Amino acid sequence: MDKLITLHTHQEAQAILGPCDENLRRIEKEFKVKIAVRGENIKISGTAVNIKKASAFIESFLESLRSGKGNPGHIGLDYLMADFAKAKRRPGLSSIEGDIFFSSSGKRIGPRTKGQKEYVEAIRKYDIVFGLGPAGTGKTYLAMASAVEALKKQQVRRIILTRPAIEAGESLGFLPGDMYEKISPYLRPLYDALYDMVEGERIEKYLEAGIIEVAPLAYMRGRTLNDAFIILDEAQNCTAEQMKMFLTRLGFDSRAVVTGDMTQSDLPDGKPIGLLQAQDILGDILGIKFIYFTGFDVVRHPLVQTIIEAYDKSNHQK
Repeated sequence: MDKLITLHTHQEAQAILGPCDENLRRIEKEFKVKIAVRGENIKISGTAVNIKKASAFIESFLESLRSGKGNPGHIGLDYLMADFAKAKRRPGLSSIEGDIFFSSSGKRIGPRTKGQKEYVEAIRKYDIVFGLGPAGTGKTYLAMASAVEALKKQQVRRIILTRPAIEAGESLGFLPGDMYEKISPYLRPLYDALYDMVEGERIEKYLEAGIIEVAPLAYMRGRTLNDAFIILDEAQNCTAEQMKMFLTRLGFDSRAVVTGDMTQSDLPDGKPIGLLQAQDILGDILGIKFIYFTGFDVVRHPLVQTIIEAYDKSNHQK
């Protein structure tokens, strides 16, 4: 039995073959098939079951190339196969469609797990959403994508990005530069996501016009934020007072997304974690939604999920 997969470019053929046909031999060995690359076609031969598995992997491989999510030709095949295997074990992952945003370069951005899809849907439905979970689950990135989408659709007039700076103390005064230069290192993850979705020149114009605003959490005090999409990142470093202050800044026609990881708080021992308190106090309030990510929602290097699971296991044994 054979199956043909059509290639779009010569570069795709090179990526599939790998240096000295190493990728090709590895795929054949892994899925117990025979593969021939001829011109614009890949021919896969073997049993029906093995062909199905091999073709699914190759199509996933090609999709990564075509969507701009990475260059499989320069990523270790062990990584790609491990990521493919984990994706197949995530319940319902293959059924996740829609909710796709596009970056300034045309790159597709969207949820890749059920947890992420639930998160994006919650952001569109609720005025306040808490995204809680481990690193690599897309909490900040998808919040930023949702904010940019809302701005482009004129659902809000501005985006406000904030997070606690320098752990909980926010002692910015001794740092050189103006406020933006002081806070910039602590808002770097938000900037990185933003620059991935909007042209740099436009971001600079938005910053000058106040359409995009970045500020440490302390600068939110006393303000009322109307017609805005507000992202509070690294909220596990908020004190109880800071969290209450932030949540009560929400004005008319605004929405807020709060992201954090309870296991990564830098607050001093004994200091109440505002994020934990908010979870206890606000969990049953209509209009507020809590989304909890797990290791299954990690979309970074496959080892990240393994590391998170190992730490969780260790904590449960204590």
